[in-house]
Formats: sequence, structure tokens, C-alpha cells
Amino acid sequence: MPDLTPAQSNAISDLLTSSPVIGDLGRRFKAAGHQLYLVGGSVRDALLGGLGHDLDFTTSARPDQTHALLSAFTPATWDVGREFGTIGASKRDGDAEWVIEITTFRADAYDPESRKPIVAFGDSIEEDLVRRDFTVNAMAVDVVSGRFIDPWGGLDDLADQTLRTPSKPEVSFSDDPLRMMRAARFASRLGFVVAPEVAQAMTDMADRIRIVSAERIQGELTGLLLTDTPREGLDLLVRTGIADFILPELPALRLERDEHMRHKDVYEHSLTVVDQAIELEKARGHAPDVVNRLAALLHDVGKPATRRFEGNKVTFHHHDIVGAKLVKRRLKELKYPAATVKSVTKLVELHLRFHGYGDGGWTDSAVRRYVRDAGEELERLHILTRADCTTRNRNKAIRLRRAYEELEWRIDELAAQEEIKALRPHLDGAQIMETLGIGPGPQVGKAYKFLLEHRTEHGPIPEDEAKQLLLDWWSQQP
Repeated sequence: MPDLTPAQSNAISDLLTSSPVIGDLGRRFKAAGHQLYLVGGSVRDALLGGLGHDLDFTTSARPDQTHALLSAFTPATWDVGREFGTIGASKRDGDAEWVIEITTFRADAYDPESRKPIVAFGDSIEEDLVRRDFTVNAMAVDVVSGRFIDPWGGLDDLADQTLRTPSKPEVSFSDDPLRMMRAARFASRLGFVVAPEVAQAMTDMADRIRIVSAERIQGELTGLLLTDTPREGLDLLVRTGIADFILPELPALRLERDEHMRHKDVYEHSLTVVDQAIELEKARGHAPDVVNRLAALLHDVGKPATRRFEGNKVTFHHHDIVGAKLVKRRLKELKYPAATVKSVTKLVELHLRFHGYGDGGWTDSAVRRYVRDAGEELERLHILTRADCTTRNRNKAIRLRRAYEELEWRIDELAAQEEIKALRPHLDGAQIMETLGIGPGPQVGKAYKFLLEHRTEHGPIPEDEAKQLLLDWWSQQP
């Protein structure tokens, strides 16, 4: 039994009394002859002073028994994880909504050639805890007695802010290779250091990640990106070689710099853009956004394929277009939702569009076109473009910031005058057909495109003028 400090003892006591839900469940499971423990993130977060409303339990009860007990406790239950021993539920307690997951003691492992775990139920809390991912997640509290259980030194590692595995890391990562990515997520989320033997095992076993399904990899990558400081975790994936198998475009950004140091470190630049995009998200009042962060991380992935040395400088012509194609393919392979793929691809394709504005200035039509092409991604494009400025030249940074502030001001001014954020042609489809006396067909689409282009170039005009403009155009069509 580890020695808890008074503060830690109070944290455990507060955890057990934080909601009547916990005590009620403990009594129900005990009456049915089963053990019930709070475990994993619930215990870790309580000791760190940050308990939320998600409660993780482990139990000696088998899934059918757990489901019966939970169904009598609350009507809101689900069993999508039954195959892996997990039954879920939600329970309202006053103004709080508690999300509960109860998993049977487990002893699961991966077959070397399989993407799915072989599930075997265990018989003791110690057997369950040794199969957990990290020692800081392998602590438990007996819900009935309040006994704190820490057989693998999680409390010490919590104090040292270190990520270790309960069993040898080679065994743990063989059981579930996704734990290697989870190490990166926890390193970022908790600000902990990965123990040297854990980092070495990640490096030695990096190719094992290939047996994990794309959906699980995508979920873990998204979780990492949505932390407040994903940089350390991303860099850990690159340093250990895991990124070579899940996101090879990222380590490919570590371009060798020529002897004249003629371009900045693209990899470090990309990580800095992620940092700055997160700061802008917060400053502009947005919630964590995986689209913003993927676009920031991957906006320059077209550079390795387009790098050319021309005289005394290096160029990356069309890396925006090449990068958009690479991003689209990679995100599809990672099974990201189609809407996410579309949004990130568009942002990568448009991320250079602003450059040149501060030098030559744009006409109102160019500003309208910028807004039209960005569409629903305009605010994200604002964030990406601003975050993409990582120059150490203070005067240049100030000049770029002021130029983009001016562009945003012009967009707002035109939006107030013309509603350009919802840029549409002068007439809609029904008005076009009525004016021309035609039915649905490709000619309506051509007319729509003509009117939209005219609106972009010249701004709005009255409806009667728009109809005459359309008729004049129509008279010139074959």
C-alpha cells in the first residue's frame, strides 16, 4: 500500500464522495457479490486535481452481470463495447451528467498478425492493472472500502511526471501497439516525459503500429492534435519513427538544409504554425478544432516534392497544389470524415493565396474572389494564414500582420455592404429560368456561373439590371 500525502488522501476521499452515483454503484455490485473499483484516468485525474464527469470502473462481474446491474441503476445504458467487456451508462445527479464505463477485469493481448485484440477476462484487480497502458493509469480505488491500490508505482511516476508501462514496454506495446501513440498523446496532454526505456521500445517496435486499424490510429491522432500542446507528442512520433508509418508526410518535412542555409527548417516551422494556430483559436474564441490543426500541421507537405535550387535560392513552386493532393490522399487513408478531408484540403490549397496582398494591394474584386474561394473555410483560412508567419524578422512579421489585418478589415467592410460572406450571383436559379424562359439544364448552370463571376468582379447590381445583363449575355450564346 503506497503512502498517500494528506492532499492525495483528500483527493481520493473527494473522488469517492464527488457523486452519490459512485457509492450507489458500489453498494449494488457488493450486494451482488462483485468487486468494483474506480480505475485509470478517473483516479489519475483526481490525484492531479482535475476530476471530470467521466467515471471509469473495473469489476469482477462479467459483461452480462454488469449490464443487468446498470440497467437497474439507470435506463440510459449501451453495450457497444460488450465484446471487450465494457458496458456504458449515463446518470444524472442534480445538474451533473455522469458518463460511466464499467469493464470486466481483463487480460487481453494482440495476435502478432491481427488487428483485433484477443479478449480474455481476468479474476483480480492486480491482473487487470498490469495490462493497463501506463503506470499512472494503473491505479485503482475500491469503491466500497476506499482502499487505494497501486502495485506498479503509478503514484511515484505521477509525482515524477513520467510515463512508464506496468509491464515491460515491449510486452505492453505488443499487447496493443496503439499504446505507442497513446504515449505521445499523454506526453502532450499531461506534460509528462516518456521514460527512456519506453521511448526505446517505441523506436524498436514502430513498425508494429501497422497492424492497428486506420480508424483507431485516426482517433488517437485526433486526440493528440486536440490537446492544448500537441507539439511534444507529434515530435515524439517523429523521433521514434512511428510517424513514418502513420503520417509519413510529417517526417518528410525534415529537409536537409544546404551549406548556405537557404531555407528555414520546414518541419520545425510546421510545428510552430500548429502552436500559433492554437493560440489564435483561443484568442478568436473558438473551441479546439481538428481541421484547423491538421491544416496547420500539413500545410507545407508539398515542399519536399517541389524543392528546387535556383541560383542562390531555394524554391517550392506549386507546393500548395501538390500538398493539397497529398493531404487528401493521406486523410482518406486515415479514414477521416469526408467533410474534414474536404476542409483541410481546401485550406492547404489556399494557404498561399494571401501572399502578395501586402506588396501590390488587391482590388475589391480580388477580395471578393478570396472570400468566395474560401467559402465556409474563411475563418479557418484567416487563422492558418496568420499562424503561417514564423519569421524572426520583426519588421517583416509586423508588416505581414498589419497587411492581413487590413485584408480582414476590407472583407468586413465589403461584407457589411454586399453580404460577400454569402456570395451568390445576382439572380437565383428560378429567376434565371424565368428570365430566359428555359427549364432546368446545363444552360442554367452556365448562366449562374456567369452572374456569379460578374458579382465577384463588380459587386452587386439591382435585379432589373441583372436581368438585362443576363439577357444580353444570353443573346450572344450559340
